[in-house]
Amino acid sequence: METFNVRSNQSLEFIEITTQVQNLLRQEDRGDGLAYVFIPHTTAGVTINENADPTVTQDIIADLQRLIPRRQPYYAHREGNSASHFMTSLMGSSVIVPVEGGQIALGTWQGVFLCEFDGPRTRKVHVRFITGIE
Repeated sequence: METFNVRSNQSLEFIEITTQVQNLLRQEDRGDGLAYVFIPHTTAGVTINENADPTVTQDIIADLQRLIPRRQPYYAHREGNSASHFMTSLMGSSVIVPVEGGQIALGTWQGVFLCEFDGPRTRKVHVRFITGIE
């Protein structure tokens, strides 16, 4: 498993990590398989979505904020970041990306994004390359 760090600059932010994931696959001679990308945090997630137009991720963040307000009088979690935990649960902590000939096989407009919901922070991203899957 390979690990790299990503530093967020805002409390809510989508940071494209496609290039970092691809660079890990280039370090060794990778063939076909899967790249398993995992975020080991409870207030940050990962997703695959459009990377051509930054307003897409801005719209996702805006709707997440409308769906899950940062403060609610009934939140019991003392740290005050319950909304961040909910958003992470919705986005998920991992994605699986196909790899063909050592290249991640995303669609034309797709990118892999770390989803920061409680920043700014430094986050870890774990990537495991899996082969032998028929």
